[in-house]
Amino acid sequence: MATLELYSKGAGVWVPDPDAVWISAQLLQDYRPGEKHLLLQLSNGNEVRYPVDAPSDLPPLGNPDILEGENDLTALSFLHEPAVLHNLRVRFLDYSSIYTYCGIVLVAINPYDQLPIYGEEVIDAYSGQDMTDMEPHIFSVAEEAYRTMIREEKNQSIIISGESGSGKTVSAKFTMRYFAVVGGAAQQTSVEERVLASNPIMESIGNAKTTRNDNSSRFGKYIEIGFGTKGDIIGANMRTYLLEKSRVVFQAPTERNYHIFYQLCASRELPEMRSLKLDAPENFRYTNQGGEMQIPGTDDLSDLERTRNAFTILGVQLDQQMELFRILSAVLHLGNVNVQASGRSCDRSYIDAEDSSLAIFSKLLGVEGSQMAHWLCHRRLAVGGEMLVKPMTGQQAVEARDALAKHIYGQLFTWTVQRLNSALRAQRGRTKSFVGVLDIYGFETFERNSFEQFCINYANEKLQQQFNRHVFHLEQEEYIREELAWSRIEFSDNQQCIDLIEGQLGMFDLLDEECRMPKGSDESWVSKLYDQHLTSKPHPHFRKPRMSNSAFIVLHFADTVQYECDGFLDKNRDTVFEELINILKASQSELVAELFQQQKDVSPVANGSICSGKRATREHKLTVGFQFRQSLQMLMGTLNSTTPHYVRCIKPNDLKEPFMFDPKRTVQQLRACGVLETIRISAAGYPSRWTYEEFFSRYRVLLRGPQSQDQAQAACRQALPQLIPDPDQYRFGKTKVFFRAGQVALMERLRAERLRVAAVIIQSQVRGWLARIRYTRILWATVTIQRYIRGALARRLALILRYTKAALVIQKTYRMVVVRQLFLMIRQATITIQAFTRGTLERRRYRLLVAERAAVLLQARVRGWLARQAYRRVCAAVVFMQCCIRRKAARRQLLKLKTEARSVERYRELNKGMEVKLMQLQLKADQEARECAVLRETLTAEREASSAELATLRATIQKLENQLQEKPQPGPVISEKEAEDRRRAEEKASQEILQLKEELQALQSEKESFYKEREDLSACLLEQEKKQEECVHQAVSHVTAALQAEVDEERRKYQGLLREFTRLEQRYDNLREMSLLTERTKGHRRTDSTQSLEPLSPSTPLSPQSLTPLSLSPFPSAFPSPEAVRKVSVTSPSPERRVSVWSSEAPMEQLMEKMDVAKDPVVKLKGEDLALAYDAVRVANKFLESQLHNQRSQWEEELGTLRRQLARSTSGSSSAVQRQELQEMLEAREHECMRLRRELKEIRNTVSLRRLLTQVFPSALATESSCPAQSKPAAVTGLLECRKRDETKLIKNLVTDIRADSALSLPPGLPASVLFLCVRQADCSGDQVRARSLCSAAVTAMKAALKKHVSDIDMTALWLKNICLFHDLLTQHSPKQTLDSDKLVPLSADLSDLIRTLSDLSIQAYQQLLSITETRLQNIIVSALLESETIQGLSGSAVKLAVTRRRAGSDPRTVGGEAPTMASVLRELGALHTSLTQQALPKTLLEQAFHQLTYLICASSFNSLLLRKDMCSWSRGMQIRYNVSVLEEWLRSRGLQAGGAVAALEALIQAVQLLQLGKKTEADAEAIVQTCSALSSQQIVKILTLYTPHSDLDERVTLNFIRTVQGLLKGRSNSQHSQLLMDVRRVFPVTFPYLPPPVLSAEQLVIPDSLKISFLRKA
Repeated sequence: MATLELYSKGAGVWVPDPDAVWISAQLLQDYRPGEKHLLLQLSNGNEVRYPVDAPSDLPPLGNPDILEGENDLTALSFLHEPAVLHNLRVRFLDYSSIYTYCGIVLVAINPYDQLPIYGEEVIDAYSGQDMTDMEPHIFSVAEEAYRTMIREEKNQSIIISGESGSGKTVSAKFTMRYFAVVGGAAQQTSVEERVLASNPIMESIGNAKTTRNDNSSRFGKYIEIGFGTKGDIIGANMRTYLLEKSRVVFQAPTERNYHIFYQLCASRELPEMRSLKLDAPENFRYTNQGGEMQIPGTDDLSDLERTRNAFTILGVQLDQQMELFRILSAVLHLGNVNVQASGRSCDRSYIDAEDSSLAIFSKLLGVEGSQMAHWLCHRRLAVGGEMLVKPMTGQQAVEARDALAKHIYGQLFTWTVQRLNSALRAQRGRTKSFVGVLDIYGFETFERNSFEQFCINYANEKLQQQFNRHVFHLEQEEYIREELAWSRIEFSDNQQCIDLIEGQLGMFDLLDEECRMPKGSDESWVSKLYDQHLTSKPHPHFRKPRMSNSAFIVLHFADTVQYECDGFLDKNRDTVFEELINILKASQSELVAELFQQQKDVSPVANGSICSGKRATREHKLTVGFQFRQSLQMLMGTLNSTTPHYVRCIKPNDLKEPFMFDPKRTVQQLRACGVLETIRISAAGYPSRWTYEEFFSRYRVLLRGPQSQDQAQAACRQALPQLIPDPDQYRFGKTKVFFRAGQVALMERLRAERLRVAAVIIQSQVRGWLARIRYTRILWATVTIQRYIRGALARRLALILRYTKAALVIQKTYRMVVVRQLFLMIRQATITIQAFTRGTLERRRYRLLVAERAAVLLQARVRGWLARQAYRRVCAAVVFMQCCIRRKAARRQLLKLKTEARSVERYRELNKGMEVKLMQLQLKADQEARECAVLRETLTAEREASSAELATLRATIQKLENQLQEKPQPGPVISEKEAEDRRRAEEKASQEILQLKEELQALQSEKESFYKEREDLSACLLEQEKKQEECVHQAVSHVTAALQAEVDEERRKYQGLLREFTRLEQRYDNLREMSLLTERTKGHRRTDSTQSLEPLSPSTPLSPQSLTPLSLSPFPSAFPSPEAVRKVSVTSPSPERRVSVWSSEAPMEQLMEKMDVAKDPVVKLKGEDLALAYDAVRVANKFLESQLHNQRSQWEEELGTLRRQLARSTSGSSSAVQRQELQEMLEAREHECMRLRRELKEIRNTVSLRRLLTQVFPSALATESSCPAQSKPAAVTGLLECRKRDETKLIKNLVTDIRADSALSLPPGLPASVLFLCVRQADCSGDQVRARSLCSAAVTAMKAALKKHVSDIDMTALWLKNICLFHDLLTQHSPKQTLDSDKLVPLSADLSDLIRTLSDLSIQAYQQLLSITETRLQNIIVSALLESETIQGLSGSAVKLAVTRRRAGSDPRTVGGEAPTMASVLRELGALHTSLTQQALPKTLLEQAFHQLTYLICASSFNSLLLRKDMCSWSRGMQIRYNVSVLEEWLRSRGLQAGGAVAALEALIQAVQLLQLGKKTEADAEAIVQTCSALSSQQIVKILTLYTPHSDLDERVTLNFIRTVQGLLKGRSNSQHSQLLMDVRRVFPVTFPYLPPPVLSAEQLVIPDSLKISFLRKA
């Protein structure tokens, strides 16, 4: 009982309510002992008078606001039902937290929604963390069980219970998934995959839709996950309990049968399923009774596919799967068998022989249909030693049919479980310890309760007893460990109820006895119960209903349940007739026979029994009740031998609505699952426990004496007796002080009172000080005012005297100013009149000058325009003539070019005699060129003649004009008539001139309007073009961004596949080494040379397929490899060599298709013919190349000439026709150039063919060497020559066996440079096979060196540099890169596949480098960034208000050495930076590496911050921000901020800023939304929810503020990811920059003698 002093005015209490169960209220006046009523104000504002007859009737007190939403219910000051209910409601509805601790119990509320809190990043965050540090989660319980198992080497159990629909199955699945990830990630085995694969199978055959749950488990299961010595999963085992077989033949309304039946019906259209003769589920009696055929949101077809995949993973073959599906389909068809009654009184029954369902059933199971039909309607009885066959009624036959269906399904279920166990059995050794996961049904009570509910509730009684005793045991262990003087805690033991059920002459005994009776019935069994437990020995937990004689009532620990006795005996017997079983034993199906043959050796725990004609003497051992009791005893024995962990699942509402809280249903389940019992046991002792340091930090204001943290325990022991007079209310332990329930609230009240008194004293002192300050200021102000007034009066007198004198001066000056202004005004007016007059005269004169000038300019412009028009006509005619002549010449030239082109293609069709024909064509082409030159000369002569003739005509015209002007004019003899005509003509001309002027003006205005319209259109067009350019730019940018994202994603996927390939390759190597060790232990056996541990010899080059996971060659089998050719030439006779290499025609056909060579003339070439063809091709190669090069240069010159002519003609305003013709001519020349380029490419392919033929036919080498047209290798100097016998030594000394200290002292990239010079020397010497072999061996050796130094960061960086340099050197000298470069000579050998292999190997080296650093950083990131206190004393005042939730025996982890700090993180990053910079790797590569590492640091820290309530405070945010700033400064000091390394920390920085921002007003909410742009809405709300004040100066974030932030976040664009946590495993794709190295020479290299490669010679 709480202290009565706490019932004071303003205190919060809880009062009962019929709807909300409990509602909060506030005391309006203090309570005094003896008062009969309490005046309360409810939460809705109403005032009520609460009756109090005695102090024990006082309402429960409310907890302080600081404990609202606490994640552990036992940390509440007042432990009672309303406090628990309110805390769960607040966490579930306001904080969206579905998990809450209650001591050792994890309470899980089903949200009926998908929450992003179960990803792999969450598993990584909880892995290895202490339970007290993280937010409540199912993963936290799993981690606690796993750690306890590893540390104490003791088996563990996780008991998950709850009623149907509360989420038990999902919790069990997530628990198993956690163990699979934590216990199997390192070893990469398939055991954890099999463990997870068992879930979909068991859900399909053991789960069904009920009224309360769409995926309800209709059986209990206990899965033991076995772990080895290293904590890895090595096996599993499953035990099942009480399968609800009655569901196979009957379903209540709105319910379904087991999922597997509907999955089979949904897949009936699949080809392999058509033989099952299935139909829609509406057409089967066993699936249509509930009326629900489909579950919303589920796909039965995809679920079946998932089930089949799970069977495959577990090793069940496809034929066995189909056998299983046949049996299940047969069960469906059995339900449709029609049993008909016959006889006068319907005492017989029969099945029609033509019944299609029975025929399908018999065919699927491989049994005789007639026998099955007979024994379904008859039974065999033993009478007087004789066997009689008795017909059954229709109802009995239907019951026999349903019993058979249930039995078949039960046997199939048992076989499936056994098959799963055999697949999950440990294969790699003995199981050291295990963690059991118990997913069992919770307490059930329905309107009508039967045998299944009786067994379920009996199991829950046993589990509740074990739970109560375990909680009591832990409570007492805590007291003993702290050496507390304690009295025994009383708790409710339900042993009496268990004795009622399983004790001697208990309900199960009477039920088994009644089952043995020949005429036993349910009514007689109930009568025996009444006699035994009501009349003879009344039992306190047994009652009889008032209105029924066929029911009984049991008072369970959770509720009172009434059971109907109908069907108890039949369900307990669960019998099926032996004749039907014998028919199934004789089935042609192996699986069916196996199912029922096993019943000979069936264990006592098996389901069901067989009824034969002669009753078994010990049949009671086979009843379901007896089996269930035995299995439950085995389960309890297992649980008692393990350390249990409890998960209680709560169903918040019956409507399956997301985040809807029904208090009535919740309280009912809390009472049933034992959560309130845990709280009652805790409240009976000392539920509130504080360490002395925490108590001292919190209540130091109440303590007397010295305030020192070192003397905290002594101060607490001295002060507590004065604060709490009753010594029974607290106890002192070794490290903690224990309080009764309510005492913490009392201490909080005393602390608040002490703080209030201190505040009053402080206020009085401050107010006195403020009054004195105010008086001093008033006195000073009075003196100051007096002084200022006296000064003001003196200044006023002086001012009057000054004003008097100034008035006289102003009067004098004013009179002088008035007279002067009058004078100035008159003078200004005169000047103005003169100026205006002169200006008018000048403007008039200027207008006359302008008019004359305009007339002269108009005449000049018109005359000039007329002259230019005449000139343009003459010029256009001349240009037209030129164009015609040039077009004629161009057409002739085009015909000549076409003729020459046809001559080249004609040459390609000839196989022999090409030289003669080509020479003839060349002579013909030269003759046509000479004719073209003659025609050009003729054209030039004609042009000169026409020009001369035109000049002559022009001279003649000029001469005639001069003669006309020099001719004397006759004298003017003008008559009057002529004068009149002239006058009229002049008038008419003047009128016409006037009219022309008007027209000219109109045209001028029209021209101006056209100009204006043109300018407007131009502006509009410019604007439209600008808009179009912007749109195009935006579209291009979007497309570019999308393509870039797609490229990055493809690169990331490829690098992920490469990482997976590296892992699988390492795993293969490990397995190979193990197999080699195994073989060595058996005896000496000769080892294959390909499995040697030494690096591959250069003489055995590695194929590209062995180096890369993907085949990258576009023609993988186009030609035999040079090594294959070499082997053939060495081991085979000469006539057979060519045939063996070129035996296949497919490669040659591919080559012909690639080179566009016709097949007909080449198909006939075989053996020697091919060699002859080679001779012809070799002779013509040089001639064709020179000719095509000459033609190409000639066409390029003509193309340039045509382009210049086109430019000149365009600038000279040539006609559109001429421009079009020139453009067509230019396009024709460009097409011709493209064609010539294609021919040049074909010639190069011919050259490659020549090289290939050189390798294939060694005899052709002599011929080619004698030919003067052969191309010799280019002379390259500055190389290194390595003899063939020294190649292995070179690889060994330079790569594989080089010591780390020697390698690190070398110049960066020296091994790669030496190897490249050796490869290049071998290539330049003409030995391409040796060059390729040496290069392949070098690549293999580098790969082996990487594996050798898998944990050395310096050596990994060294080989990353050498691999990148070797890749760049080979790429730089590849034929593709040297096409446009005249300085570099390309490699002759084709090394493109090895270049690709080097690219993949560089990615592997980069990933290995990051993996080393990530492994070192993984365990120190959270401690360094979140937990280390770099700013000393900032968090010293922080107080942990919550009580420690550590379990008994779960000691804190001991940390060896000093705790990691930011210096540790920077030390690891600095080691990586030093290694990379010493090897002179590109800066972009450094930026990418540190971008990946900073993202890992940010993601790990951010995820831990979101899951740890103790980190979400202002002071801790300041510490984290400082730590992040240290990391940022380190990155900036090394110039790594440009690659995104600093930007990757943005999420953590904004989360810390969120902890430091204000959280009260709406402006604070807007600031939070604007600041936290990189955080999602869920992350912001989660941090605000977890925010915990660590001092009295801070407050919790109110729910209204969180809702305000949520409202503002809805308006923000939802571009952030929806996940709560960041993906720690995200990998950014790496891009290696291609930096062509400088030209390499042997003289530039400084090779130390320590490498021992002096056998190399400079070449």
